[in-house]
Amino acid sequence: MVQLIVGKKGKGKTKELLDKVNKEIKTVQGNIVYLDKSTKHMYELNNKVRLINVLDYCIENADEFAGFISGIISQDHDLQQMYLDSFLKIACLEDKDIVPTIEKLEVISKNFDVDFVVSVSMDQTELPESVKDKVIIAL
Repeated sequence: MVQLIVGKKGKGKTKELLDKVNKEIKTVQGNIVYLDKSTKHMYELNNKVRLINVLDYCIENADEFAGFISGIISQDHDLQQMYLDSFLKIACLEDKDIVPTIEKLEVISKNFDVDFVVSVSMDQTELPESVKDKVIIAL
């Protein structure tokens, strides 16, 4: 399952994402990974959550990003949830169509039973119709 937290930059999406991951760590059976564009939020995350700074890995486009996600999943068979902060930046999707990448995440989610919670810096009204049903929080 892919869930979206949407809102313009500075509206509080990261705080919502951090609150959600820190709440989920208490009930989830498997592992959790948090992908971000820096390690700035390291001390706000529960120490059981693995934080990965995606910008350290020289990802240049959305296909490489999807491969990166698949690589993480292939190395952790207990992975249950992935949180993607600053999604447009880390997936190289700024000013691009997000639908194909969201659809890839949906396929990966179904194939490997990993849930994704994604922070997208777009107003809900700017989202493509095909992904609006995935929004769980709109700020």
